[in-house]
This record gives sequence, C-alpha cells and structure tokens, in this order.
Amino acid sequence: MPELPEVEIVRRGLNQFTLHQEITGGDVLLNRTIAHPISVDQFIPHLTGSAIATWHRRGKYLLAELTPSPQTHWLGVHLRMTGQLLWLHQDQPLQKHTRLRLYFQHQQELRFVDQRTFGKIWYVPPHLPVETIITGLAKLALDPFSPLFTLEYLAHQLQKSRRLIKTALLDQSIVAGLGNIYADEALFKSRILPTTPCADLQSQQIESLRTAIIEVLSASIAAGGTTFSNFLNVTGINGNYGNDAWVYNRASQPCRVCGNLIERIKLAGRSSHFCSHCQK
Repeated sequence: MPELPEVEIVRRGLNQFTLHQEITGGDVLLNRTIAHPISVDQFIPHLTGSAIATWHRRGKYLLAELTPSPQTHWLGVHLRMTGQLLWLHQDQPLQKHTRLRLYFQHQQELRFVDQRTFGKIWYVPPHLPVETIITGLAKLALDPFSPLFTLEYLAHQLQKSRRLIKTALLDQSIVAGLGNIYADEALFKSRILPTTPCADLQSQQIESLRTAIIEVLSASIAAGGTTFSNFLNVTGINGNYGNDAWVYNRASQPCRVCGNLIERIKLAGRSSHFCSHCQK
C-alpha cells in the first residue's frame, strides 16, 4: 500500500504536470471506484470545465483544488493498496486495471489504475466541507512533517495506551500517513522493539522515535518512494527506497548494522521486521 512518501511523490508529480489545465471530459470504467457522488453519471459532468489549482496531501489522501467556482470544489483520491495515478497521452494503450480516465487539454489524461479495486475517488461540491464527504479525513492525526508534530504531541498520543508500539503507529489517528514499511524502519532507527507497549516508552525513546519517523520518511521521498509491488510515480517510474531499507522485507537477511539476522513476526495481522540485537 502506498504510504506517506509514495503519496507525497505522486502529489509532487501531479503538481508538476496537471496544474491549470482544463478537464475536458473523462470515462468511469469501474463504478465502485467513485465514492461520491452516489450517481456515477454525475461525476464527470461535475469535473468537466474545471482546472486543478493545486494538489494537497493529507495523510495518505490526495486532494485537488478545482477552479473556477464561486467557492473551491475538490477532487479527492485514496490509492489504498494498489492504486496508481498516471499522466499519459490518450493514445497510449489502456492498462488492464484502468478504472477511471480524466481527459485534459493537448490529448493528455490522468488515468487511475487499480488492480485490487480498493481505491476510492470523491467529488466534493462547493459549499461543503471536505470532511463531510471524505469522512476519513476527520479522523486523521497530525502529519509527521507538521511543526506541531512535537515530542509532547507524540508522547500524549502514545503514553496513554497499552497497545504495542508497532500497532499504534499504524493507527492514522495517532500518526497520519505512516504505514507498515516506515513504522518498521522508524522503530529500527530508534532502537525500539515493535512489541514494546506504548505506555512503557520513556520520553527519550519517544523523541528518538519522532526523529526517526521524520528521517525515514524524508529518505524515502528522496529515493522516489518504495516499490515492492505496485507503486509507480505519475510517469510510471518505480521507487528506489526498498534497496536501502534497514529491516522491512529483509527477513533472514543480515542486519546492516550488527549482522544479526532480521526477524519477522505477525502483529495484529501485519508483518513486522526487526533486529532483536539492535532493538530493545
């Protein structure tokens, strides 16, 4: 599943290629991809004639401000497990799992490809708060790159819980945008075992974890994100962070720091990778 770095990379690519170009039409190829409006027949007409002023990211959600309108209206996208947004010429052959096509000027299009079909797209009309339509936004915690993502904030989020730290980090109401890959990486860099109860963490450990979260997310963005299965940027290029991962997807391989073999366990149904020598 694309996590914060991958979604941020897609956002930057969309801002590079799609801004200020008029949406001239489109085609919905899988109706259940459209989460709002309920009538899919209304989706393309609402967008046609609009242009994208800018793309924002909130957690793992992408939000496009649409103009012109007396008030801003929005296009929202959640890639979920396998979603891809690709900027292509309309003449390029359709990928097998294409679910939506948005046509732009100069024969360009934004194509939503989603093998597992869990991805969702919303149109939010003017006069409505985005959170009333894309309800998941209201549950999001602070973004790790927010200046408000402080030691005090993270300590408050964690120290009241007896959940295991790895499970807590996957909760979007605690840290927005963090997922399985970068939770494992941040816990390794902060030398914390994924099975540590949140309430047992000391202030110094939480500060180390906060720093590690920001560092691993920044490193992945710089490397173009992680591609272990489906992630591509808007021009169809894989991410490279997977080659540099400390522990994620490296079970039974030597730790890059101590040489101990990386271990893999299941926590709350998700794989967790760690080094039992480096992490305590």
